[in-house]
Amino acid sequence: MNKLSILIICIISSSPVYSQERTILTLEEVVRMAKQQSTAAILAETIRENRYWQFRTYKSNYAPRLALDGTLPDFNHSVTPVVQPDGTYSYPSVNRMNSDLTLSLSQAIAPTGTQVFLNSSISRFDNLETNAQVYGGNPLEIGFSQPLFQFNQLRWDRRIEPLRYEESRRKFAEDLESISQTASNLFFDLLIAQISLDIARKNVESNDTIFKIAQGRYELGKIPENELLQLELNLMNSRQAVAESELNFETSQLRLRSYLGITDENLVLIVPATVPEFAVDEQVALQQARNNRQEAVAFDRRKLEAERDVSRAVGESGLDASLFGVFGLSNQATDFPGVYNNPGDQQRVRLGFFIPIVDWGRQKSRKKTAEANLKLVDFTVQQDEQNFDQEVLTQVRTFKMLKDQIVITQKADEISLRRYDISKNRYLIGKISITDLSLALTEKDNAKRTYITSLRNFWGAYYNLRRLTLHDFATNQILYLPED
Repeated sequence: MNKLSILIICIISSSPVYSQERTILTLEEVVRMAKQQSTAAILAETIRENRYWQFRTYKSNYAPRLALDGTLPDFNHSVTPVVQPDGTYSYPSVNRMNSDLTLSLSQAIAPTGTQVFLNSSISRFDNLETNAQVYGGNPLEIGFSQPLFQFNQLRWDRRIEPLRYEESRRKFAEDLESISQTASNLFFDLLIAQISLDIARKNVESNDTIFKIAQGRYELGKIPENELLQLELNLMNSRQAVAESELNFETSQLRLRSYLGITDENLVLIVPATVPEFAVDEQVALQQARNNRQEAVAFDRRKLEAERDVSRAVGESGLDASLFGVFGLSNQATDFPGVYNNPGDQQRVRLGFFIPIVDWGRQKSRKKTAEANLKLVDFTVQQDEQNFDQEVLTQVRTFKMLKDQIVITQKADEISLRRYDISKNRYLIGKISITDLSLALTEKDNAKRTYITSLRNFWGAYYNLRRLTLHDFATNQILYLPED
């Protein structure tokens, strides 16, 4: 804990604003709490989980599927029309019941889009009028269904869905860094309000002391009345500044507490004592961003999706054919075991096709639209890649500038504080005017706020750089690791 933070805590301890129990927090603690319990963190985790189960659903499309399908029973008692040889109808009463079961095992073959299956089925027919029963079924049946000249969704999903899932995992890591950046900004908003309140309270005490001394000097005729009135006005303005600072402090504290998901806690923030010392090479940062960011994966995914749409348009614009084949065993019997005794074989092969003759250019238009969209996506991705690189390089340069700015503003804060102390003492002995004292006071307050603002900008840039590269240059660690 640095001297400035200790001084702030000591000064504000007696304030009514801090009369309830206080919770002292550092920037690191606020960021950690935000990443663990904030609403934004919960939302990011929920989205990540949602994307995970979507990916699991995709993977299940390539696994074997075992299913049991059946009807137990299908009862029918009705009057059914039956056509007679002379063309008339008779309406016999039907009283029957059907039952069937099918156990099937199927597997998709992604490269070709083929579906292969293995079935075993049994059915039973009961004539309730005559109490007769008959069994039939296919003890074993193996077959396939092969689309010809058609769009293969499974093959394209195998190329695109892993990229989409990888993209979501990297987005989760970026979301956490965005949460860190937001938490950092809210931390410094409250810290600036906290320090402004401290400054306002100290200014009241200082102006009150100076005003009382000036009253004595005025009575002795050493200062004019207008100078005394100026000091009284300064005192009134400083008291008004306290009221405004208290309101700003409460508002900033409410925003931070709401973001962190905490209530009924009076927060006292600690000024970061140090800033991390590390160098950021532009080319290293750019390479880390290309390796780790979700956009790097999204560029490839967008191109593949455009190519997929072209393939779909081509597949739907010409010959549409499918080949179906099955080989198996079938039988019927009056009892259940008889179905499996000496079954006979069965074969079936079917080739279906659809050829558009005249469609008034519909299929051609779809194909040309998809090809034009592919060109547009290629151009857009190239532009986005350039913007991607430029954003990273700009952030690196901004970060370096803000880091240098901290040194300057910190030195200016120290100088302005010493200058005010000297000016105050010189005014009390009558060496300078009230105008010079007021100027020194204003510069002191502005220098303090400028220093804290420079810290805010630096830490915001620090977390933004982590988000843009998913790399922590302070520890030289990657913030995202791909799955093995």
